[in-house]
Amino acid sequence: MSDDETFDPQEPLPVAVPVFPLTGALLLPRGLLPLNIFEPRYLAMVKDAMAATGAANRIIGMVQPRGTGKPPALYEVGCLGRITDYRETEDGRILIALAGVSRFRITAELDRMTLYRQVIADYHGFQDDRDEPPALASAARAGLEDVLRTYLDAQGLSADWEAVKSADDESLVTTLASVCPFDPAEKQALLEAETLASRAATLTALMTFAQGSGSNDRPTLQ
Repeated sequence: MSDDETFDPQEPLPVAVPVFPLTGALLLPRGLLPLNIFEPRYLAMVKDAMAATGAANRIIGMVQPRGTGKPPALYEVGCLGRITDYRETEDGRILIALAGVSRFRITAELDRMTLYRQVIADYHGFQDDRDEPPALASAARAGLEDVLRTYLDAQGLSADWEAVKSADDESLVTTLASVCPFDPAEKQALLEAETLASRAATLTALMTFAQGSGSNDRPTLQ
């Protein structure tokens, strides 16, 4: 099942949100995150989300765990995702794609009545997430591309520069934030960046700091 409709920016967002804690996974507003679901609790979560009605229909919150407790503590800020693609496999897995809708702040965790965790989500401070952001200043865009070149060289990566040049600012920043191998705390910093401009600045700083490492595998960043 595939749903190519955009999320209505006027549609209300759910207060109670099922969450998928996944280290290193970054979903940003208007970004896309493919997931391979196989654990029973998350299979149940996805099926419940598909069957939900109203604001909760096809909605899952992505959040990173912090710490190693059982269950682990969660970062306070996550991102709401809407299931836009759903496929069941013959071996019992579910393949989904989540489209980022809005960030949220966890104000409380609900007593567990399900196999998976659920939280109370507060969207205050993230009202602009469902609007397209202003374009980056030309100097910020140029600086990001310059640092990207040296970062890719240091990491042993290559890129399709025509695609990089033609990408709009948000698509470029969102893609790089999602695919670059930053650690979980760095991914969280990118998620919590207040605006596209501040996220681009954070991304530029992270790539600058990482330029001392490299790889001989030389994969291609698409």
